[in-house]
Amino acid sequence: MTVMTPKILIYSHDTFGLGHLRRCRTIAQSLVGSFPEMSVLILSGSPIIGSFEFRSRVDFVRIPGVIKLRSGEYTSLSLQLDINETIAIRSSIIEHTAKVFKPDIFIVDKEPLGLRGEVLPSLQYLKGQKTRLVLGLRDVMDDPHVLKEEWLRKRAYPALNDLYDEIWVYGPSVMNNPLDGLGFDQSVIEKTLFTGYLRRSMPSSAQDFTAPFDGAPYVLVTPGGGGDGVELVDWVIRAYEARLRPLFPALIVLGPFMSKADVEAFSTRASHLRDVEILRFTPEIEPYMANATAVIGMGGYNTFCEILSFDNPALLVPRVVPRREQAIRAEQAQRLGLAQMLPIDSYPSVELMVKALANLPFIAPPSHAHSENYLGGLDIINLRTAEILGMREQQLSQRLGSRGDVKLTYNAG
Repeated sequence: MTVMTPKILIYSHDTFGLGHLRRCRTIAQSLVGSFPEMSVLILSGSPIIGSFEFRSRVDFVRIPGVIKLRSGEYTSLSLQLDINETIAIRSSIIEHTAKVFKPDIFIVDKEPLGLRGEVLPSLQYLKGQKTRLVLGLRDVMDDPHVLKEEWLRKRAYPALNDLYDEIWVYGPSVMNNPLDGLGFDQSVIEKTLFTGYLRRSMPSSAQDFTAPFDGAPYVLVTPGGGGDGVELVDWVIRAYEARLRPLFPALIVLGPFMSKADVEAFSTRASHLRDVEILRFTPEIEPYMANATAVIGMGGYNTFCEILSFDNPALLVPRVVPRREQAIRAEQAQRLGLAQMLPIDSYPSVELMVKALANLPFIAPPSHAHSENYLGGLDIINLRTAEILGMREQQLSQRLGSRGDVKLTYNAG
């Protein structure tokens, strides 16, 4: 039976950085753009979720924030409560929202049971209500042996086996299979759908965009949320301070989670450089990306999607702790000809960074490696959503528009 006014609930893992929220927002925006009667509700504890604009029929429930410390421990972001009390409040809000909202589809981002199992009661309840339960995963999670140990410790395996109806991997299978080496049986493998990467587009506000450096060519440097990007930014600024050779001007977007002390230090150093500008944070980085001559990033999921979407020649300088996710993605991107990689263990070699910056104009854009073939993620998600909601073939083609050739590709093992 076709669902006439469908509702989708999305849980956004939110303890570090911007990545999860931006990925969930991108999916939500695409869904309501394709389904005129749909409502999407995002559950998030991100302290900056209110900085982002959302399309009509997308809204969010802000649960108490939790932050992951460098030690790996979690703590309440603002409340004077211990972590167990905070998780209890979050879990209660999530479950109550699920019961009142009554979603047709529940998408859980990255963490199968949510932070410290906070989503499990909602999964169990919604399973009994015949809600379609979907686990959404990045193209790369971590080294398989590390992820396997983590999921065993968190008791996530039963959820993938018994609770989730589908697993959506937000990338192409040629890039990576995050479930490889984890020992899942065939039933889990068969319900895994590779969507491809999530294409990014220019926001409506882009018409008010003012290009930096008076419209001259520039390099965009982005460490994502900024919480772990200090080494990258320091390395780039050192290269410009050295004045070893002419370089394109650099716009560095620091990110909202970089510490105040680091922001002030980098801003002071940049103020003495005529060819370096600092931008603290923008919720809409797309126009800066689209107008950049090249991009330097760490290889996070969203930045990589943007590089492919706007066809930027790119240099990736991935972190390797606490996860190797970015390094694995950067290595694969270089192998496929989608970007170049500079290992962070070469930091702080000024000569090496200067050479890499000077070489940026000669890096081939991703389109030379047929990157367009990897960007069908939103179309695939829309198509699969339409199928779940019981729409007929004619309705599916109307939802897909010109992308009527899109096909679903499940993992064949």
